[in-house]
Amino acid sequence: MLKQLILENWKSFRHAELPIDALTVLIGTNASGKSNVVEALDFLQRIVRGEDIKTALTGNEIVPSIRGGVEWAARKPETQFTLKTLIQGEDENTDYLYTIEIQTQPNIRIVKENIRLDTSEDKYKHDTLLFVKNPDFKDRSTLPFLPNLNFDETKISKREQKFLTDEILKPEKEAKENITGALGKIFILNPIPAKMRNYSQLANSLESDASNIAGVLAGLSDEKQAEVETTISTYIKNLPEGDIKKVWAEKVGRFGTDAMLYCQEEWKPGEITEIDARSMSDGTLRFIAIITALLTRPEGSQLVIEDVDDGLHPSRSALLVRMLREIGQKRNIDILITTHNPTLLDAFGSDIIPFVVVAHRDVETGDSQLTVLEDIKNFPKLFASASLGKLTTSGAIERSFSHGE
Repeated sequence: MLKQLILENWKSFRHAELPIDALTVLIGTNASGKSNVVEALDFLQRIVRGEDIKTALTGNEIVPSIRGGVEWAARKPETQFTLKTLIQGEDENTDYLYTIEIQTQPNIRIVKENIRLDTSEDKYKHDTLLFVKNPDFKDRSTLPFLPNLNFDETKISKREQKFLTDEILKPEKEAKENITGALGKIFILNPIPAKMRNYSQLANSLESDASNIAGVLAGLSDEKQAEVETTISTYIKNLPEGDIKKVWAEKVGRFGTDAMLYCQEEWKPGEITEIDARSMSDGTLRFIAIITALLTRPEGSQLVIEDVDDGLHPSRSALLVRMLREIGQKRNIDILITTHNPTLLDAFGSDIIPFVVVAHRDVETGDSQLTVLEDIKNFPKLFASASLGKLTTSGAIERSFSHGE
């Protein structure tokens, strides 16, 4: 699981550290840097998937571009950036720090890539450098080491390969498996209701825009589909003023390779109306997408949702909070969300305070920064005067950074 993200000269950040917990809430004004944090995680999971560095930034016919592409990936006037992630190993006493440093100008290439092992076990030294990839090796300068470990390129004998595999590279391979596993399970969810209203092909995993949600639900085994749809229906029944009795997906067409999302509504007691996704509200579809992601992603995943409450009425904030906490904890899925909604922040209660991080701009340099809410110098005084939601609405948190109030 991810424990920390470190940004160096990434977009608007000079240097910032984001602690990642089971539920992390990222807040801040517009243009403070929240989306840049999300895009750093998006970039990391792309390169672990095997995308080359340029494609991971600029996109292609399948992968959308990260905003600004290569040109704006590094904070101006710098020409390279560094991303680091701290990842917990198989036991709580072992952490891996993965570092990748990338040059963007005059040409894009990997400057450095390594993994450090931090363990309390005696068999390895504390903070041991496991490996460093030579970025100029052959023509793989734009391909990260993690997905491309290949002994064929080392020009060593088979006997030497076996020795390296069995003796020297054992910790490196364990590190690679842990890091690729954690970064590969990052999922950036940005539901687009307009795309969710269409028929979709059966699928094994949810697209980031949730456009294939019907195909994912209908593609589950009968037992799993019944379980997931029952859970969705249980949470969503209280979303509108009337009850949504049931949500489900069905295969359609002669060959049953496509699917559509349906629900039953009861606006008048005793009168049930069935509709499909084409008639569902944006808020309802987004809510269903979030639940579906929580229920269908592999356990141990990192789910990232920007503007998690978008399209949701403030009175339903408590429902969203309960759903995130209950399902996330049950399925061991860490959740990182961004929000501007004061009602949602208040719905979390005071126990969320240690897990709230504020994105803000340095008043002198303009660089984006990340500060844990509790680390704000005058936070006890601020929180004693108002709830977190009210502090956000009044701008008191931002003023504390600019004036030290």
